Amino acid sequence: MESAQHTNEAAASAAPSTPPPVPSSKRFILVSEAGVAFARQKLAQRGTPDASVRVGIKGGGCSGFSYVIQFDDEPPREKDSVFEFGGIRFLVDKKSLVYLAGSTLDYEKTLMFQGFKFRNPNEATSCGCGHSFTVK
Repeated sequence: MESAQHTNEAAASAAPSTPPPVPSSKRFILVSEAGVAFARQKLAQRGTPDASVRVGIKGGGCSGFSYVIQFDDEPPREKDSVFEFGGIRFLVDKKSLVYLAGSTLDYEKTLMFQGFKFRNPNEATSCGCGHSFTVK
């Protein structure tokens, strides 16, 4: 795996209703070589090889949170963290990074599933489909 270029590392403010801030040493994600290759392939198929891949979480799903992966043609937002692997930019919003910190975005191909797969050390449990989770 390549090293991450991380920019826009804003300090997280801890309001009583928000999760505790993640130490700066753990505010990162990784993307496997297979994940980078899959992202590059999908961006090329889409005809936008210079676009970014936005990863995050949203409330919902059968376990509490769901992963979100989408292409983004816009420049990074002010509070985004930007990670670059193999020439592909991956964007993570500030709130999602709290739950994705230390995760690896991988590509998986099995008989039942083909696509991106998060390896998230913050997951306490996940549902049977593997697309939603709860945190520790």
